[in-house]
Amino acid sequence: MIDAVDGSGDGSGPAKPTIRRVDLDLPWAWLSAGWRDLRRAPGVGLLYGAIYAVFGCAFTTILWLNNILYVSLPLAAVFTLLGPLLAVGLYDASRRIGRGETVSLGQTLGAWRVNGGQIALMGVALLLFALAWMRLAFLIFFLFFSQNPPRPEALFFVDVFLSAESLPFLATGTIIGGILAAMVFAISVVSIPLLLDRPETNVLFAIVTSVRVCLANFWTMALWAWLIAVFIGVGLLTAYIGLIVTLPLIGHATWHAYKDLVSWEQP
Repeated sequence: MIDAVDGSGDGSGPAKPTIRRVDLDLPWAWLSAGWRDLRRAPGVGLLYGAIYAVFGCAFTTILWLNNILYVSLPLAAVFTLLGPLLAVGLYDASRRIGRGETVSLGQTLGAWRVNGGQIALMGVALLLFALAWMRLAFLIFFLFFSQNPPRPEALFFVDVFLSAESLPFLATGTIIGGILAAMVFAISVVSIPLLLDRPETNVLFAIVTSVRVCLANFWTMALWAWLIAVFIGVGLLTAYIGLIVTLPLIGHATWHAYKDLVSWEQP
């Protein structure tokens, strides 16, 4: 069920957004709609997923060859934080499918130009969060391991992630990373689709609207965030192969989440 909880339209001026309150089971409907879009334009969606999978494999290989594979975990978190920005083309594909239009790779790659300046500013905001997480991740590591550094190479992973002494480090990193991820989710869950859908809007308005959506639908959005983390996690744990499907699925589903959560009152 979907209910409108507030709106600011007064019958004059530009269209105004209404934040809707949705049922807890609606994220499953978003996934179903995302799957339908992926089946309708499989070439575009799977190619997006394949590009990210190849890039992830190549980057991990470079880290492995340089004996800094331990950096891959915080970098995977950075990849997740930047995910909403990377999926602009998938949002555009779902938008075109909803309008009954044809979908091509060229169209989706240039979708950001609809509101390029504001989408770029949103990208800067997400990049700042990603850089903050990288800095915090290294700071936490040095705080816990500066006095007793882990053994090099193959034993590094065991000492950092599998030993009992590393539990406080893992707990601290998980809590701080979770807080940052929740903040990124709150400001971006509908903001980038909104900027694509409404080129007349700006990034601050989109962020405020996204936060309002999360506050009005706290438990539903918590479930949606958990599902996104699970699907992206599956993609990463399968040596990036799963991302070929899970990333476009989440991208398409996010567009449908936006359409259900935000409606626009015409003057």
